[in-house]
This record gives sequence, structure tokens and C-alpha cells, in this order.
Amino acid sequence: MLDSLLRYIESFKIDHAIAMPLATLLAVLAAVLLIAAVEVITKKVLLRFIHRFASRTATNLDDLMVSHGVFDWIARLVPPLLAYRMAAPVLKFYPAATPLVNDSLVIYFAVVVILLALSVLDVLYQFYSGHPVGKKLPIKSIIQVFKTVVLSIGVVVVISRLMGQSPVVFISGIGAFTAVLLLIFKDSILGLVAGIQLSTNDLVRIGDWITMPKYGADGDVIDISLVTVSVQNFDKTIVVLPAYTLISEGFKNWRGMQESGGRRIKRSFNIDMQSIRFLDGELMKKIESVQLLKPYLRERLDEIASYNRAVGVDERSPVNGRRLTNLGTFRAYLQAYVHSLARINTGMTIIIRYLQPDAFGLPCEIYCFTKTKDWAEYEGVQSDIFDHVFAVLPCFELKAYQLQGAVVPQPPAVTA
Repeated sequence: MLDSLLRYIESFKIDHAIAMPLATLLAVLAAVLLIAAVEVITKKVLLRFIHRFASRTATNLDDLMVSHGVFDWIARLVPPLLAYRMAAPVLKFYPAATPLVNDSLVIYFAVVVILLALSVLDVLYQFYSGHPVGKKLPIKSIIQVFKTVVLSIGVVVVISRLMGQSPVVFISGIGAFTAVLLLIFKDSILGLVAGIQLSTNDLVRIGDWITMPKYGADGDVIDISLVTVSVQNFDKTIVVLPAYTLISEGFKNWRGMQESGGRRIKRSFNIDMQSIRFLDGELMKKIESVQLLKPYLRERLDEIASYNRAVGVDERSPVNGRRLTNLGTFRAYLQAYVHSLARINTGMTIIIRYLQPDAFGLPCEIYCFTKTKDWAEYEGVQSDIFDHVFAVLPCFELKAYQLQGAVVPQPPAVTA
């Protein structure tokens, strides 16, 4: 075709040295016009049709592709493809210029492909962020990993093309700078590896409650990126943690509690050991009407009476044989009381136990689980239990230990 154009120009008695660049210039103009016409048709006709079609479909995926310009980037791939195919015939008389044009087109094509891939990844991130799968997987970290890979490959292709070398040769040449790159990008590499570990092992998700006291983190995870994890504390402050600190130093994730049947109460109070004694007739009359204790008293009194008769216990001293104590009876009452509460999960462990006595009395610990996992409701249940505990202690003639003569520290005076 170019030869025919050259002969046609020479037919006007134009010198061959002038006819060659003129024919090439006309061929270039014709190619540019053709590429421009194809681009206009693609954008004005095909893209409009695709946008209208996407707006009428039920799925949201194609709408996201339109909003992120995925189809626009696909349309931008057509001109460089046509130009690449037409470069050699159009520049037939100037073969030395063909590699330069082709390299430029390849670089342009690579950049468009990179931007297209990034747009597709953005679409996938936005689509799966509202999908149930997105709540179980750290979609943002996964997308960022793919973005990093796409950008790395694209940069290698572009630089290798600019250098006129194969990408394989370029990658092999980078090996000499590996040590320097590792030193410079140490934190980024550690964050990348940690982010992949957090993602693949499902160690943390957005919405998880995690605690890392060393970094002042105690709240909900609001963002997981490739190298950082953002935590919004319960006082609404936000702590940004490097992802590798979660792997290297460890953290507490409360997701197990949130997915279980309840939230644990594990709190103790101290009993004054000087108030512990055997049950006598007067105290027995005070507590025998307690409904929650009736089954316990009936069973234990019969058991103790049978044992004492069997071994011939001298009843004149309370030390002989077996006797009920106010502390043991209170513990039995507390066990029955916790079991009777509607907001306690009786299908999980319930224990009322004594801890090691010390100078501050005998610690009595309540260990159980609430049905609710909401923080405010949980604290309300826990407070109600201990309100009741301290109110009923005198009924068993027990006292809570309280340090006498303690000096309460006063807040510092505020000066103007």
C-alpha cells in the first residue's frame, strides 16, 4: 500500500528523496485518523451501550466496573494495538524508527494494562467489602498484595523495555542490590509478610475486638491494610499498629468470646476470716426460710446427721463431727443464686470457689458466663450480682474485708 502511494506521488514528477518522507507522512496521518475514528466509535458507541446495559442489570458488579472506569481502560487498549500492527507497514521506508515507536507503544500498553488491573482490583474490593465473604477475609490486605504484584511486574516490564533488555535479564540484575533493598525496605517487607500471615491464617478481621496494652490498643479493628492495622479504642481514639507487631509480639483477640455462648465473669471479693463460724440454732433459724437454700440444707443436714450418728459424735462440742459453717452455706447459696439468674448462661461453667487466703482476707471468686456479650449489658449483670452479694453477706453473719485506717489519696489541688 505504501509502495502504491509512493508511485502515485512520484507520478507528479516529485523527486524520490522528497516523495518517500511525503508518502510516509501521509501514511502516518491516515493511520492516526483511522485510530482516532476507531477510538471515537469505541467510546461513543460501544461504551454508551455497555453503560446503559450495566444500569439495567440486577447485579451491582457491572455498575462498579462502570464507576471505576474498567470499560474505559479496556477501550484505551484498542489504539495502541492498532498502532503496533500498523507501525511496521507505515514506517517501511524508515525501519530504524519502527523499534522506537513499538517500544513506546508497548510502554503505553503496559501502563494502561496496569491501570486496568488496578481498577479491576478496586472493583473487587468494593464488591466484596459488602459481601459476607468480606467479613471473614481481610479483603483489603489481599487486594493490596495483588496490587503490589501487578505494580511490580508492570514496573519491571516498563523499565526493561526502556533499557532495551528482556525482563528476565533485568530481574537477574536486581539481585546485586537485594541486600540494600532489604535494608531500605525492611519495615515494608516485614509488614507485607505479617499482613499475608494475618490474612491467610484469619488471625484478625475488621470488627474484631483486640487488646495490646503495650501500644495502648484496646478496641475494635476498623481497618486492615497490607502493613498496618487500625484500632479504634473505646474512648474513640485510634491506634495504628504495624502489622508485624501483631505477629512478633502477639495480641488478644476477643472474637472467640463474641462467637461463643457468653462472656465470662471472673471476679472475686474478700471475706473477713474472723466472721467465719459454725452455724448455730439462731443463725439456722434466720437462713432456713431462704428458698434457694432449702434443697441444700435438707440434703446436707440429713447427710451430716447420719454421719455423726454413725461415728458416735459427742455433740457437746461443735468441733466434733461434721458441722455446717456460715461460709460454706453462703457459698452454696451463691452457687444456687447464680444458677437462678436468667441472664447467666447455665450451659457454661459456673464455679464459686475460694482462692488463697492472704492478709486481706479470704478471696471468694465468682466464675460464670453471661448470655449477653454486649459490654454495657455485661457490666450491668456483673454489677447486679455483686450488689446482691454484699447485701446478703450480713444475713449469713459474714463480713467483707475492708482495710481499716487506710488513707485515701486525694487528687492534686488545681491552681489557677
